Amino acid sequence: MPDALLLAAQADLPRIPVGDWFSAVVTWLNNNIGPVFDFIDMVLRSAVAGLTYALNWLPDLVMVLLFSALALWLRSWRFALFSLVGFGLVASMREFDAAMETLALVLVASVLAVAIGIPVGILAARNRKVSGVVRPVLDLMQTMPAFVYLVPVIVFFNIGTVPGVVATVIFALPPGVRLTELGIRQVDAEVVEAGEAFGAPTRKILTGIQLPLAMPSIMAGINQVIMLALSMVVIAGMVGAAGLGTAIYEAVTRVQLGQGFEAGLSVVILAVYLDRITGVLSDRSPVARAERKAARTG
Repeated sequence: MPDALLLAAQADLPRIPVGDWFSAVVTWLNNNIGPVFDFIDMVLRSAVAGLTYALNWLPDLVMVLLFSALALWLRSWRFALFSLVGFGLVASMREFDAAMETLALVLVASVLAVAIGIPVGILAARNRKVSGVVRPVLDLMQTMPAFVYLVPVIVFFNIGTVPGVVATVIFALPPGVRLTELGIRQVDAEVVEAGEAFGAPTRKILTGIQLPLAMPSIMAGINQVIMLALSMVVIAGMVGAAGLGTAIYEAVTRVQLGQGFEAGLSVVILAVYLDRITGVLSDRSPVARAERKAARTG
């Protein structure tokens, strides 16, 4: 009897063809605004190729010294020594060209994610209706597996670098929006009211008060964007993007332990370097300097 009721209940539930609707939408977009996707493909492909050429233009040893000099200028001699040894190891493993290809992809995707995320975060912080619309979209972007939205991206842009960039932007975008909105909302209302009392226009309050005070949170968002973008290198390699992700994917499919370890170690070194560099930029914001000064005087 229970089995009969279960079968009856299942028979009464009609199938909702959500997948068919989604496929129809993707097909319609591809057929009707294909030239737009072609233009995006050309721009992103050119940006990644140009940046890759610039990063690989100088000899590996010169680039290692430049990365170390940047680490010394921004942070400390200890981090400069780590950069020298780390990138020297990457070059000695013959992974430096692939690392620069990965760095180019990560930088292009991160710039796009930040360029989209910060304005959206500002709008969400200043308008609760926008925030109410944006939050479910960000939740969907963060919880949906990357392979799900990788399928329509491949349909739009084919196999290659561009699907990896677009998928990376989608995956890395939410922290930039969320932390920008959070930083602006956490600005003391009394400070904003003081600016309004002096007759400052809305744009001036945003650029002169809210954004500077929210900068530590915004920089933390940028840091998270870069780290999430770097975590997508393997998936980007699976769809044809050149770099360390391709080396790792080939090592997994061919069970090449040594190649996989070398490429993975190169990703770790690159991730640590980018994390420390972006962390320094956050520490050098005016608000962070003021807080450190107040802590020393207090």
